[in-house]
Amino acid sequence: MIKITLPDGSVREYQQGVTAHEIALSISEGLARNVLAAQVNGQVWDSSRPIEADSEVKLLTWNDLEGKNTFWHSSAHLMAEALEALYPGTKFGIGPAIETGFYYDVDFGDREFSSDDFKQIEDKIMELARSKAEFSRKAVSKDDAVKYFTEKDDEYKLDLIKDLADGSITFYTQGNFTDLCRGPHIPNTGFIKAVKLMNVAGAYWRGDETRKQLTRIYGVTFPKQSELADYLHMIEEAKKRDHRKLGKELELFTFSDKVGMGLPLWLPKGTALREKLVNFLQRAQVKSGYEQVITPHIGHKNLYITSGHYEKYGADSFQPIKTPQDGEEFFLKPMNCPHHCEIYKTKPRSYRDLPVRYAEFGTVYRYEQSGELHGLTRVRGFTQDDAHLFCRPDQVKEEFKKVIDLVLYVFRALGFDDYTAQISLRDPANKAKYIGTDENWQLAESSIIEAAEEKGLKTVVELGEAAFYGPKLDFMVKDALGRKWQLGTIQVDYNLPERFELEYTGSDNQKHRPVMIHRAPFGSLERFVAVLIEHCAGQFPLWLAPEQFIVLPISEKYEDYAKKVLESLNNSDIRGLIDFRDEKIGRKIRDAEVKKIPYMLIIGEKEMNDGLISVRKHGHGDAGSMTLEEFSNQLVKEITI
Repeated sequence: MIKITLPDGSVREYQQGVTAHEIALSISEGLARNVLAAQVNGQVWDSSRPIEADSEVKLLTWNDLEGKNTFWHSSAHLMAEALEALYPGTKFGIGPAIETGFYYDVDFGDREFSSDDFKQIEDKIMELARSKAEFSRKAVSKDDAVKYFTEKDDEYKLDLIKDLADGSITFYTQGNFTDLCRGPHIPNTGFIKAVKLMNVAGAYWRGDETRKQLTRIYGVTFPKQSELADYLHMIEEAKKRDHRKLGKELELFTFSDKVGMGLPLWLPKGTALREKLVNFLQRAQVKSGYEQVITPHIGHKNLYITSGHYEKYGADSFQPIKTPQDGEEFFLKPMNCPHHCEIYKTKPRSYRDLPVRYAEFGTVYRYEQSGELHGLTRVRGFTQDDAHLFCRPDQVKEEFKKVIDLVLYVFRALGFDDYTAQISLRDPANKAKYIGTDENWQLAESSIIEAAEEKGLKTVVELGEAAFYGPKLDFMVKDALGRKWQLGTIQVDYNLPERFELEYTGSDNQKHRPVMIHRAPFGSLERFVAVLIEHCAGQFPLWLAPEQFIVLPISEKYEDYAKKVLESLNNSDIRGLIDFRDEKIGRKIRDAEVKKIPYMLIIGEKEMNDGLISVRKHGHGDAGSMTLEEFSNQLVKEITI
């Protein structure tokens, strides 16, 4: 008998060789019907694979990320079987699961292929799925693997086999298709109930431009047809909410090839939005004891050598700026933290002075590959809402908890209610990626774990996701469409204070090292604005809207009254404008709706004579007539956070 420990801590005994499917069946038939794979001692296995020793087992369903990945990887194999049946002679590269489904890189030879072929392939996939063919695993020798794919004349699989050690090679077969694969896979093809091929693109074999370009076919599958329908609806909604599209329509930002790729230009309305965010956080920071600082856009190369950023990122950064002085080099600032360390060093510090909290909306520059640039979410120049806290070791946890409170305050104010805190730790199997001692890493990681637990955060732990100088707490936010974004981040750092030889005098009159906390509730203004645009579909909270109202005079006869309305509201610090165009009122209303301006104030003869305004609310229609004072009080109340 062997002992199986389940995620809830319970331990069950089974015969040696029990499978995850049999374990699920012993719990309930309903669970067994939904198990796609299993996590056995941290590794994902087929649910039919025998377990021979005491193990920790987690049964994986569609609701688990690893379950989805297994489902989509199996779907890639099923698509490959369909392609081979429809287009004999097709050769196959790789077919992994990805975040939104799967793809397979294939070589059709001389055959032309396009999205016009999708329907035929989808029909074939579903035909094969209904056969409920089992995925079977078989270990093969390297010689047998080479022999099989030589006979099949598939040079891509042979190229992959060259890098594999004998004794580590496995094949998976379902129906009439056999593939080189380490697995795992779902029990059978019948779990796949819906499929949609999404896109076709070119991809060089192994990412090498000197090698042949293959056809990459993207797809997605689901265990229910209704889930595919929901997904396709979400895709269409995401297109409408695309921040690049709305950013242009709402006149928020733009890009220019002459300025340079990945360098956003903020237009007046976007600047107003951005400044509102900055002012909002600055007010909160002042209340929390932060001091504002400003640092240059460049720094001497030695600054980043000291910090370790040059060693880690120098080759991938913008190249050095050389001065007329021989050998002198500067870099565009990739981070604010080294500059803040130098500010800390400007005078002696006592234990009574700590914590010191420096905040800066500092613009930094990082050279992203052109193919990775994407609107405001991936740029080469961006502004971080950065702050660095220098504190005693006994203050770390309390300061960390205060930063968590600040991040959550920001999220509540902007309607981000669905989030998970990701505890990002270093990879214990690859410590060479990181700087600092094991002792300091242990201290930093335990501070984060305890602070998150004491604040009652919903957390997940990710190994290998720490910054090179310390662990961090990343806030993974779900937007209105259920998509995950990494926004706020908090990091504990024992290493930069060592590198910059930062000190304070303790109560024992001895010199000690402070601990550094890095934090950015927005992350970067650019990325945050992009996520916010898509989350609220451009309909910003009233306090943040660049234009909170627009006055719509029915004709030029009422323009003088419209100006008085505008002036009165502006004096109450409510932002708006007048539509002076010689257009019918219906057109003006439609255009204001498209621009997502929260309130429309219609001015005609009755309004002018009675000293009133007729109010329409974006997306809601007529809100009735009221005095300017009533409207102003209503908006001030709505704006107050």
